[in-house]
Amino acid sequence: MRFLFRLLPVLGIGLLTACDQNQVFEKNIDLKSPDGDPYVWAVQDKPTFEFDIADTTQRYDVYFNIRNAADYEYYNLYVKQTLTGPDGKLVSRRLHQMLLLDPQTGEPRGNGTGDIYDHQILALPNQQFHQVGRYTLTLEQYMRQNQLRGIMAVGVRVARHPAAK
Repeated sequence: MRFLFRLLPVLGIGLLTACDQNQVFEKNIDLKSPDGDPYVWAVQDKPTFEFDIADTTQRYDVYFNIRNAADYEYYNLYVKQTLTGPDGKLVSRRLHQMLLLDPQTGEPRGNGTGDIYDHQILALPNQQFHQVGRYTLTLEQYMRQNQLRGIMAVGVRVARHPAAK
């Protein structure tokens, strides 16, 4: 039964994004420590996501997907992002602070079922890619801990930016 409760948020997100015609790419990676402990983001673990851009006239929104357990010990999460272009050159490098819980009340943000919370955070809004080809986005946890417990999965979603009306 507990497995079913852990699967429900995944199914819900999958159904919502399956209908989104603006989506170009989405992938999530489950995390575990080097020793195999689940729900641990080790500092040396740097998930990498590769996606193709075919239209350089279009602007895109890049989101970070974060799944955390209720026992995550902090209200925020610092993630360093490195984006490289098809030519291997650096496009951008930024440090993002994401609020997973309300700093005042401690109430979880995002969508939750049971003790699992999913967040889709707009990290690179209205991004323009200047070259056609495959881009690489690497994420690093930047919380000053070798083993960050309670982060279950991270991911990236790229979608066409809605046209201004």
